[in-house]
Order: sequence, then structure tokens, then C-alpha cells
Amino acid sequence: MFNVFPEKMNNIKNLFNIKDLENLSGIKAHTIRIWEKRYGILEPLRTETNIRYYDVHNLQKLLNISTLNSFGYKISVLAKLPPERLPQLVKEVISNKSLVNHVVNNFKLAMMNFDQALFLSTYESISKEKTYRDIFYEFFIPLLNEIGFLWQTDTITPAHEHFISNLIKQKLASCIEEKTKTPPTDTSRTYVLYLPMNEIHEIGLLFIHYELISKGFKSIYLGESVPTNNLVELKNYFNDITFVTYMTVSPSMETVTAYVNELDHKLLNDTSTKIIILGNNAQYVKKEGLPAAISIFDAIDSFTETLNYQ
Repeated sequence: MFNVFPEKMNNIKNLFNIKDLENLSGIKAHTIRIWEKRYGILEPLRTETNIRYYDVHNLQKLLNISTLNSFGYKISVLAKLPPERLPQLVKEVISNKSLVNHVVNNFKLAMMNFDQALFLSTYESISKEKTYRDIFYEFFIPLLNEIGFLWQTDTITPAHEHFISNLIKQKLASCIEEKTKTPPTDTSRTYVLYLPMNEIHEIGLLFIHYELISKGFKSIYLGESVPTNNLVELKNYFNDITFVTYMTVSPSMETVTAYVNELDHKLLNDTSTKIIILGNNAQYVKKEGLPAAISIFDAIDSFTETLNYQ
């Protein structure tokens, strides 16, 4: 029997309370309790002190029921179906209207189960009709936003986040490799992409790298935790550089303005260098007095759309 709640095995969370189910499914805990009591749609486990908790099987069933309920299926009808019928019915009724929720739910299930096969099969299914750019904006961005919320509410563990993030990066790296087979058509400016020191969240920056290469620009990707002095050295190799950086957690909101001032002092000592700043912590940069060579964007597409006019 389990004596603590929620349970973690090998530091990986695989048992959930009803608040976790609410966070993962979007269905209010009160509604879940009613469905459970009235229709028995879930089969909760119990601790020695009689506290309900749920496993991944319950989560998967709830996500399927949520999808079908959004199509108008009554809970009373769904509760009577054999468990194996639910995922089959989801496949039968899924439409473009609800495709995003269905795909994101599949990706979340893959994350919670550490199920690489489910992630890959879901990705391959949508990639038959959509470009990687479409997949990123329509599915991965909503997924990553949900992951941020689930992390903040302690619904998932770092292991879950790393697992799904690495799968996304693998697909992104594969697409980047394919695009780099075509030489750049615009070499008038070199884009140098990097993450500041102690910043490790690189999916957003990797996607910008993909977009730049796709549009024919010359893009150099340096990766995570790059010291500012290393950026200065790049100016010995290239003219007309645009440095692009992405700040999710580092520098912190308290130190980000000082960091941007450091970039200004060390990099903007000519008339051709530019700096592009994105990411959550970019919003905390004090914009008063910033030189025109520094641009701050609140979203990836806000920046990539400007590339169409260059």
C-alpha cells in the first residue's frame, strides 16, 4: 500500500490527485467527481488513509472521454462503452475542428507515459498533411504552454518535461538538417543565435534557426550558455551580424536589463551589428534609452514575419 501522496517512483510522477487530472484534462475537479460518482467512469485507487488517487490509465480514459464529450456524446452513453472502445471512437469522430486538442492530448499522454512510440505515431500522422512550421505553431506551442502550466502546478516532474522536450528537439533537428542541405540565398547578413549563460531552454531559438534557414538566410547556431565575450569574437569572422537570443529564465527579471546593457556596450560598437531579443524574460527589459539596433519581440512569429520584408 502507498503511505504518501502523490506517489513518485524513481522520482518520476505516475500517480495523480484529482487536481492533477483537472490540470491535465481541463475538466473541473467538481465535474470529474460527479462523473465518477454518478457514472463510474474512473476507477480511483486509494491510500491506506482512504485518499483517492489515479494512475495513467485513468488519465488516458478521462482525456478520451473529454474529447468525445466535446463532440456531443453524453457521459451516460460513454460510461457504458467497453474501455477499449473509447480510443477507437475518438479516431472515428476526430475532425479538423478538434484536431489541435486531440493531438495535444496525445502528446501529453506520450509525455505522462514516457511513450516515444505514441509521440512519433502522432507526429507522423499530422506531418502527412502539415509542414513542420504548421506543426510547431498549431501543436507544439500550445503543448509547451501547457507544459509550463503543468510544471508550475507540480502536475509533472522534470523527467516528463525533459522527455517531451527532447523528442520535439529531435524532430526539429532533423528538419534543420534537411534545410541546411540547401545553401543560403541571402548572405548579406549573418544571424548568430545563442542562449545566455545558465539558459538551457532552446526549443524556441532552434525554431528561429529553422525559420531563418528555411527563408534562405545565413544562420549560425551556438547553443546554450554562451558567454558574452565569445560573441565579441564572432565579429572577427563576420560582418553585418544580427545576434538573436532567447531568454526564458536567464538572465532573471532583476538582471535582464543589466545584461542587455552589457550587450550594447560590448557588441554595438559599429553601425552594422544588430541584436534581437525574445523569450519570457525579454518583457522585463527596460526599453527606455535602448538603441535602435536592439529589437525586442514578444513572440517568435512577430520576429519571423519581419523576415518576409528583408
